[in-house]
Amino acid sequence: MFGKRGNEKAPPRTVATLPRPAEPQAATAAPRAPAPQPKPAPQPAAAAPRPVHDKSPEYYDRKSQVFAALIDTIDLSQLAGMEQDAAREEIRDIVNDIIAIKNFAMSIAEQEELLSDICNDVLGYGPLEPLLARDDIADIMVNGARQTFIEVAGKVEQTAIRFRDNQQLLNICQRIVSQVGRRVDETSPICDARLPDGSRVNVIAPPLSIDGTALTIRKFKKDKLTLDQLVQFGAITPAGAEILQIIGRVRCNVVISGGTGSGKTTLLNCLTRYIDEDERIITCEDSAELQLQQPHVVRLETRPPNIEGEGEITMRDLVKNCLRMRPERIIVGEVRGPEVFDLLQAMNTGHDGSMGTIHSNSPRECLNRMESMIAMGGYSLPSRTVKEIITGSVDIIVQAARLRDGSRRITHITEVIGMEGDVITTQDLFVYEIVGEDANGRIIGRHRSTGIGRPAFWDRARYYNEENRLARALDASSVDNAEADR
Repeated sequence: MFGKRGNEKAPPRTVATLPRPAEPQAATAAPRAPAPQPKPAPQPAAAAPRPVHDKSPEYYDRKSQVFAALIDTIDLSQLAGMEQDAAREEIRDIVNDIIAIKNFAMSIAEQEELLSDICNDVLGYGPLEPLLARDDIADIMVNGARQTFIEVAGKVEQTAIRFRDNQQLLNICQRIVSQVGRRVDETSPICDARLPDGSRVNVIAPPLSIDGTALTIRKFKKDKLTLDQLVQFGAITPAGAEILQIIGRVRCNVVISGGTGSGKTTLLNCLTRYIDEDERIITCEDSAELQLQQPHVVRLETRPPNIEGEGEITMRDLVKNCLRMRPERIIVGEVRGPEVFDLLQAMNTGHDGSMGTIHSNSPRECLNRMESMIAMGGYSLPSRTVKEIITGSVDIIVQAARLRDGSRRITHITEVIGMEGDVITTQDLFVYEIVGEDANGRIIGRHRSTGIGRPAFWDRARYYNEENRLARALDASSVDNAEADR
């Protein structure tokens, strides 16, 4: 294989970019929960869904009166030049005065809740703020103003979060997308964006979304996961993690395959930790979410067309351009179409160690999808030529999966070997076997080495002085298999 190619904190949001609320926004705060600590597999069963309930009508009436008085008292644009904490204190002081003047009978807890809700409405993302503050939530899914779901520990549950109406929800979506210079409305109802912490956002508004604006947020943990933590979660064995580290270190070309929510981006972030710090890395993404730790990183992001349908910069444009930027590694956040051809060409022309992710359910399906994507680009290449390009470019396919119990596992570490006739040949180094399930419905399984003593990238590992470490990892996995069989 080696011879086939030549050798922080989020910034504070200011009111200047936020639409001014027309009236108070109803929010039901979800209880905060501490971020779960890593636990060895099997993972604990997911918590029972929280009951859906609303605050009292009296609470919303008081909030409406206080909010209206606040709007009459202060020009919200004055808060634009203030720090976030200072702006919150200013609002709190005025709200406390309003509550005293109106002589509302409220407990300290109710008053604090009202203060928090109004600050979130004015300065933040309204009812979403309590959910964004929780680090144990993986996804937030808003289906119109009346339904909000979250994913915790791999399970989806409904929350008590509600919006006043669809207009309030759309206003909050506008706040989010305006931070990256985009907009969402009836003329441009679909938009991808990101939050300051890198969380990925998708908005689809009416008339395409019939029951109100649909907002989906893929949250990123404040503390990024590492391969060691994936081992603790049971996503991979220590020996398997060691092999993944070596794969990242010795500049194998890697495609991470998996379904939606299987952890592809998380795994890609983990692998990039083992890239040498003196390498120049260029990332290409639809929404910038990779957070590499190396000092020499150039981050590129696609751009949608404007209202006139002009100015679009596609993923393929980025991949083709980054070849002119003297990259040593190219990282593509997600390959969806013809840009796969440009990535494969880059992998095969001296940019060893490049990586990307793709949606597919198995390593074999991953190869088939790459062939289909190249055909989508209008290339009139013979099928065998396309397969030879793939074989000459991709070294490793790492398959991630989200199992039916919500747990995530790395199910395959697969090498692309070559061609036999018109068929691409592969060999699995590691596979995950499902044995059964426990009384709580959690999947019981184990990672198994397939017994390959000398992988196809052995010579590459030897070139980087990693052959002894690779041999130890393979030996350790063989011992694990023997113990499991007993």
